Amino acid sequence: MAHLLVVESWVGSMSRLLPRAIQEGGHTFTFLTRDLHHYLRTAPEGAAHPLLGARNVITADTNEPDALLPLVARLHEVLGFDGVLTSCDYYLPTAALAAERLGLPAPDAAAVRDACRKDTTRRVLEEAGVPGPRFAVHEEWARIAAAARDIGYPLVVKPVDLCAGMYVRRVDDEAQLAAAVAALADFPINARGQRRAPAVLLEELLDGPEVSVETVSHAGAVQVVGVTDKSIGGAPAFIETGHMFPAALTAAEADDAVRTALDALKALGLTEGVVAHTEIKLTPAGPRVVEVNPRPAGNRITELVRHVTGVDLVAAFVDVALGRAPDLRRTDTGLRSAAVGFLVPESTGTLTALDGTGLRSLPDVLEVELVAPGRQVRAAGSNNEYLGHVMVGAPDGTGARARVEGLLGELRSGLVIR
Repeated sequence: MAHLLVVESWVGSMSRLLPRAIQEGGHTFTFLTRDLHHYLRTAPEGAAHPLLGARNVITADTNEPDALLPLVARLHEVLGFDGVLTSCDYYLPTAALAAERLGLPAPDAAAVRDACRKDTTRRVLEEAGVPGPRFAVHEEWARIAAAARDIGYPLVVKPVDLCAGMYVRRVDDEAQLAAAVAALADFPINARGQRRAPAVLLEELLDGPEVSVETVSHAGAVQVVGVTDKSIGGAPAFIETGHMFPAALTAAEADDAVRTALDALKALGLTEGVVAHTEIKLTPAGPRVVEVNPRPAGNRITELVRHVTGVDLVAAFVDVALGRAPDLRRTDTGLRSAAVGFLVPESTGTLTALDGTGLRSLPDVLEVELVAPGRQVRAAGSNNEYLGHVMVGAPDGTGARARVEGLLGELRSGLVIR
């Protein structure tokens, strides 16, 4: 039995999946957080949050690595950790630094830091010749506007250090660009109390379907688990409205996506102790890297993979954090595809009607999770405003995509926001 240090977590499904994987592996964990209530607020009514299954819950300022790392070293002397990990992007570099400090298995901390900064990722990949969009990074408005004219409209505006699609916007002219930059400037501190970098990333708008390549790196080898597709909505935002595994691609398209993802991981140095989720746009000119995430995929993608292949990417995440070979053997689950669709609010107000009761009894439905009526909601601007999701499995081909979209349509027909 191993003892892991978990430094913060996402508050969504990964805050449940990671504790489950640790415990199902026969391990225990200590949870280190600056604000436990940040997680407890999301616990289902009448149920204990899975993070409370920790052997220890310790409060510390996880936003100050210089002070945190000596504390972690002292805790290690008393508690004895075998691995360090986090599922939250904002703390991935800190977790890697902590593992390095303790001499425990870890991906290269500098590589993790580079992957977590979108502007640095762009520069590293460009220098390595890995294809991506044309881009520019600036802080001052005059230089931002000039770079936008050079790249050409339409383009994409991104923060360099946020997640879940927050403040990522398509802009078609300078007026829209100014509004997007102003909105980003009005959000100087992220949801975890960390001050944001003021830089703005501008990227060429890429055409084509988007996919992600799910990989696991251990002992110098990067193993590809599969390719997931993605549907996007909510323009001018880029909100993930659904995913299917495996992606409905030709063999050549899948090979191109995988090759590009592997090149990106190699360029960044993410080839050891990493479960990665690399997003690729399949443009008419070939695959282009959108971003590289040095952690398991969110938005229930890990569960899609598990339902189709039997491979548990969250359990693999635990294994590589302990320096152990992950079990990536596939089993016949009876499903050939699985898809998840997210219910995205298009207006602001009070949710007065949403009923998915009938979906739960359908034989091909794997999950239904919906918020209860009475909640205040707002028109979605990122992946943080979902009203819930539906997941289905298909025993033949890639039929899960159409099926989940049909079920979402039924839910929308009964959705009332006033």
